[in-house]
Amino acid sequence: MVSSLRLPAWRQAVAFLITAALLWCGAAPMAAQQQQAPPPNTKPTQQAPAEAGGPQGDIGPMAIPKKKEEPPPPPPTRPKTPADMPNYSLKVDVPLVTVPVSVVTKDGQFIPGLKKENFKVMEDGVPQQITNFTVSEAPITAVLLVEFAATNYSFMVDALNASYSFVNFLKPNDWVAVISYDLKPYILTDFTQDKQQIYGALNRLRIPGFRETNEFDALYDTLDRLERIQGHKYVVLVSSGIDTFSKLTYDKILKKVKETKDVTIFTISTGEALRVWIEGNPSFGAQMASMSYLQGDNEMRTFASLTGGRWYHPRFEAEFPEIFRDIAADIRNQYMIAYHPSNTKLDGTYRKLKVQLIAPDGEPLKVKNEKGKMLKYDIIAREGYTAKHEVE
Repeated sequence: MVSSLRLPAWRQAVAFLITAALLWCGAAPMAAQQQQAPPPNTKPTQQAPAEAGGPQGDIGPMAIPKKKEEPPPPPPTRPKTPADMPNYSLKVDVPLVTVPVSVVTKDGQFIPGLKKENFKVMEDGVPQQITNFTVSEAPITAVLLVEFAATNYSFMVDALNASYSFVNFLKPNDWVAVISYDLKPYILTDFTQDKQQIYGALNRLRIPGFRETNEFDALYDTLDRLERIQGHKYVVLVSSGIDTFSKLTYDKILKKVKETKDVTIFTISTGEALRVWIEGNPSFGAQMASMSYLQGDNEMRTFASLTGGRWYHPRFEAEFPEIFRDIAADIRNQYMIAYHPSNTKLDGTYRKLKVQLIAPDGEPLKVKNEKGKMLKYDIIAREGYTAKHEVE
């Protein structure tokens, strides 16, 4: 037996080392194989971090970090008002345009009974929404502006007759001022409700002073004074229409008329009978005078039409009562229309107005008299107005 054999000592040591080496080389691969091979039918698990919130995958949750939500910014701090500073508020003025409208027949008779829906207002061709609508029968505030100069006797007579006829149609609650002019305007009486005081002012017009008739300056001064008075005002201009040498030009007075708000001008030309005689005279001087009067007529007509008034040129004294009856009817029987313009720019531009009468179907309104006959009518309203300027 091998165990009974006694080997030399060195041989025993070599045999022991060989045996140990063989045992170590066989055990190491097996241990590594056992560590690498997973157990059958098992999957490795993966622990997701606590902040993972993503979707689940085949091998576990996908660790997608959540976005950190930043806190909202703090609200802005309101500035503190100093103790000695008063509180202010912002006020926006919305423009309001008021348009007095008279609707009369061809004979000058006022047509009553019209309603807000019957009126259509166009500003520069754009329809406007009417906000206020009333029928005016309130007392009037008017200025009687009379030309009284040493030009011709017939002109002075016509001016006085027209002025007295106007006063005869006044009512106790009306306010009237009287101004005459030649070289410059003269205030004969300030606004008053006393008819006797108005008659007394006209009685002072007996001896004319200068021959000059500075109509533009007198009208400008009158309109400038009326701007300080609230409400709607009227100017009854009794004049030949001739301007001698005013400081203002026609363009400037025309601009003033357009810019003046809440004023209606009625114009009455004097000396028609004399002018008819001049037109029939073939002399050169008469023709020149006729051209001047025609130019004056055009100016008087323009002042009236721009402000919604009417121009009259009576030939006979008997026509004055009828004229002022018409003027009184126009003043006391008006439709007051107000609207906020769609063009809100405060640019100081001149804007054209057009007033129409319409039926419920939008067609032009047809007016019939009590006998069912169609009536032709005139719509008397101002042709335009000047918008406010931003610096006003």
